[in-house]
Amino acid sequence: MTLDAGFHDVPPGMVATVVTHLEMRAAAPRRPVPAPEGCALRRADAPTPDWYRDLFKRVGGQDWLWFSRLGLDDAGLSALLSDPGVEVWALEKDGCAEGLLELDFRQEGECELAFFGVTPALIGSGAGRFMMNAAIDTAWARPISRFHVHTCTLDHPGALGFYRRSGFTPIRQQVEIAPDPRLNGDLPRDAGPHIPIFEA
Repeated sequence: MTLDAGFHDVPPGMVATVVTHLEMRAAAPRRPVPAPEGCALRRADAPTPDWYRDLFKRVGGQDWLWFSRLGLDDAGLSALLSDPGVEVWALEKDGCAEGLLELDFRQEGECELAFFGVTPALIGSGAGRFMMNAAIDTAWARPISRFHVHTCTLDHPGALGFYRRSGFTPIRQQVEIAPDPRLNGDLPRDAGPHIPIFEA
């Protein structure tokens, strides 16, 4: 469906966001930065649903209203996270996971940067640049021809600029409308305070 120019009502109980899709067709030059003090990037082999949800919420749930993975039950989430085409990495600071890097190689010849971000504890520390360098190196170590990601207006306001500086090119925009995760219990009502709640 193509939207006509003008305003369009968002139904009560829903949230709307503008999604920007970006891609990289060859490995972008690295912008070297050391690991933040006390931090190390570690691959999480078949992480448990509870561990993953905790990190997912701390990185994107409370502040940025990430919700897409929260609707999966334990079996569905475990199946996804244990898929050999999915890699989950955690940036650990002093032994605690504070950054999430998830790469999805399930589409042949491509890699999706499925989730990427750090908790408030590491914002501004250079952790994002450090993780992006690792993401680019890991993705292009495989025989791919396309590395892609999408971001939206629910994300950190600097996310789109960060991806562009990292070598991704915007190729498409969409409007997404989805149930508000604060109304079904996936996230607390005080999550994403920059997005108002409109109850039915």
